[in-house]
Amino acid sequence: MFRLLAFYRERPLDRQFVLSAGETKVLGRSSVADFCTDWDSLISRRHVRLEGTPTGLRIVCLDEASNPVFFDGREIRTAELSSGQSFVIGNTRFELRDVVLTDSPEDVRGELRAIDRNRLKKVRYSDADRRIEILASLPDVIRESGVERDLNVGLCTLLLSGISGADAVAVVRIDDAGNVDVLHQECRDDTAGTIRPSSRMIRSALDRQKTILHEWNDPAAGRTGHYTQDARFNWAFCTPFFTDIHRGRAFYVAGAGMSMGVPAETEQRLHPDIKFTEFIAEFAGSLQRQRVLERRQAGLRQFFSPPVLEAIGDDLDTSLLEPRECDVAVLFCDLRGFSRRAEETDDLLGLLDRVSLALEVMTRQILKFGGVTGDFQGDAALGFWGWPIESEEAPLNACRAALAIRQEFARANTDPRHPLYDFDTSIGVAWGRAVAGKIGTRDQVKVTVFGPVVNLASRLESMTRLLHVPVLIDERLDHLVRTRMDPDEGRVRRLVRLQPYGMDRPLLVSELVPPESELPMLTSEHLTEFERGVDAFLAGDWEAAWSFLHRMPPDDRAQDFLAMHITHHHRRPPDDWDGVIRGLSKGS
Repeated sequence: MFRLLAFYRERPLDRQFVLSAGETKVLGRSSVADFCTDWDSLISRRHVRLEGTPTGLRIVCLDEASNPVFFDGREIRTAELSSGQSFVIGNTRFELRDVVLTDSPEDVRGELRAIDRNRLKKVRYSDADRRIEILASLPDVIRESGVERDLNVGLCTLLLSGISGADAVAVVRIDDAGNVDVLHQECRDDTAGTIRPSSRMIRSALDRQKTILHEWNDPAAGRTGHYTQDARFNWAFCTPFFTDIHRGRAFYVAGAGMSMGVPAETEQRLHPDIKFTEFIAEFAGSLQRQRVLERRQAGLRQFFSPPVLEAIGDDLDTSLLEPRECDVAVLFCDLRGFSRRAEETDDLLGLLDRVSLALEVMTRQILKFGGVTGDFQGDAALGFWGWPIESEEAPLNACRAALAIRQEFARANTDPRHPLYDFDTSIGVAWGRAVAGKIGTRDQVKVTVFGPVVNLASRLESMTRLLHVPVLIDERLDHLVRTRMDPDEGRVRRLVRLQPYGMDRPLLVSELVPPESELPMLTSEHLTEFERGVDAFLAGDWEAAWSFLHRMPPDDRAQDFLAMHITHHHRRPPDDWDGVIRGLSKGS
């Protein structure tokens, strides 16, 4: 009997399918399939036929399957799997494992003895040269083990070579249901079949984080079919992976041929082998921990900047990520003209590659300036600052990221060969109260931010098209940039006071402008003249406003919106003019 375990994007799922020899089942996304895989949209309703065999599983890809099946790195129509092997469909890997029959806790006869690690330190190897030679191959085992199964194979082979008295070695664990899971086993006799490790012994070793030794003298015990005391062996020990982050894996080593006498003498004879196994287990546990941490860090690295990752720490204290209310600066960045390009192009995959590169520019700058990447919406990215670590620099860093994104796209538009050539961005940045953290349901959680400030940043981004500027900020950020940001980093100019449709209060909108060294055509004098024009516009002196606005460089389009509004009203403000332009829709 075998189990088929499912891993979606290499994350284990709480789904497992059991298949016996002679059984035939269908695996697919349909609810009427024998094995339903409704989590992966790339799996067809009926995708493969599974046929149980005495040694494993035969898979047959059905004609109605729309996506390929991969086995051993190649596309197949049919394949034979043995325990430990796997096949892949879409984003899901299916791994075959033995259903191992083990003893119940009361079935182990005799004493289970815990090994004192301090005593092992005094043990000397009689064959130290040979063991050192075997250990010298450990780096090769690690280098050639890209996945966990390959590592288990290499470690079992190494242990079997290093422990001359052992007849079988296995990597085992206790699964969530409390059952023994043999991840891999190696026997000197290839015809020996599957070993039956003791669940009591393994559980004791994992709970106590010590090597547990068991020996027995009765060869008939194994014939009953109920006991760990297999007739092929007369001793076994279990050593946990001491620094394993999950504290759930162990080596199980068993052998025969040793004359069982006084238990203390047997234990003493096995001490060198146990010491050798504990050394490998310590190393394997550390390696497993490092790989898990690297995977987690790699997953977090796309969302968090290095200072945040450092605060979370190697042990990944995710309590820091719990949602809470705080002041945050939110940046919303979108690509202009994407929908039109998507409708016009015949190369959607090529366009997708370009959009992915554009999103990479956005996220790189968000992370560079200490922000969190909160969400992606098609061709748009959301970043925020001020959580999980509060900082007075958070709102200024959001502005720095916005300017850096603008600069990268501006530089790309100077080179027709650049993949981002003719791509423009629009950016809105706002600062206010929000709830930030892990937000979602029990089934799906993402790190993001929620609150009116998010809507404001999105609204500012959409208004960049109306006001003909790349980056818009709110009034709080306007004041902060003026008082705290060096003009060599960035500048600001007020544009207009608006009350868009759906908003309760007027909004003073400003443009975040690059330093004069990056945008020399727009000098500080120009910005001063423009703001005089805005002040005159707000005060109702539209003739003066018209004069100031038309002193801008020809390529500066920020004047267009106010100039058109003044022209539309024949250069005379309405009688009830209070300095606010009202009624603009979100997409205006």
